Amino acid sequence: MIDISVVIPLYNEDESLPELHDWIVRVMEHHQKNYEIIMVDDGSTDNSWQVVQQLAKRNTHVKGISFMRNYGKSAALQTGFQAAKGSVVITMDADLQDSPDEIPSLYEMIMVQGYDLVSGWKKKRYDPLSKTIPTKLFNYITRLFSGIQLHDFNCGLKAYKLKVVQNIEVYGEMHRYIPVIAKWNGFKKIGEKVVEHRARKYGSTKFGLERFLNGFLDLLSITFVTRFRKKPMHFFGSLGLLSFLVGFMITAFLIIEKQFKLWNHITPVRDIVDQPLFFLSLVVVVIGVQLFLAGFLAEMISLATPKRNDYLIAEKVNVE
Repeated sequence: MIDISVVIPLYNEDESLPELHDWIVRVMEHHQKNYEIIMVDDGSTDNSWQVVQQLAKRNTHVKGISFMRNYGKSAALQTGFQAAKGSVVITMDADLQDSPDEIPSLYEMIMVQGYDLVSGWKKKRYDPLSKTIPTKLFNYITRLFSGIQLHDFNCGLKAYKLKVVQNIEVYGEMHRYIPVIAKWNGFKKIGEKVVEHRARKYGSTKFGLERFLNGFLDLLSITFVTRFRKKPMHFFGSLGLLSFLVGFMITAFLIIEKQFKLWNHITPVRDIVDQPLFFLSLVVVVIGVQLFLAGFLAEMISLATPKRNDYLIAEKVNVE
């Protein structure tokens, strides 16, 4: 039985890997944990994969997976999750900015305190202001949208129960929102732990400022997909009905206003088609109909998908 799986997505980190490996091994042996280290090489162009192969020869606890090209951190994490066998799965970055000394306490929070997921919080960061200020804004918006009170959603150091990583899917750039995905899949006991953030020792960061714009778009995407994947008509139909009613009411108001003026001999009386508001109301009505039809089509597609009823089951009793 494996106690801990350490999943490490990496891209061009050949200098830091031996030191990170040795550090993890020291921690595991000191605490007498049965472990595996899963290193997922995300299409590195340096010697990272060769280093992983050498470490695997030295230590049978090391498992390596190499992509043909760079797919992104989410793909690396998802692949590592699929390979993990430990009761607790720990993710950490390969750049030595995450400390393996945090692993035992994260393991205890999952196994003893019963959390489904524990996210690290780098309260004291060694990053420039150009990175820390957008990060604070990103975390604030994510808290607002998700209702999860975490300070650092994007921290690479996290711990999970095995069943959490087995029942969530991370794709695109959704690794930033794993706590959000976990919550909306029914894993609601999410904790946070202040962790050490270390200055980068080798190389340079692989992420630019564009990740914050992409992150916001991903948040909108994951919010829609998780809430309305199985009931798209609730989203499109509601918006379509609202739009249609607004357009209909504006049109009805214009017609009633004209008739009122005619009956009461109030001049001047403009034709309805001479008023820009009439054409605006027509546009709103058409948009409403289109949204409603979009919801109907999405509902038909949802009915046809083989995974429509892939609901997560927490426990079973006397049922195979």
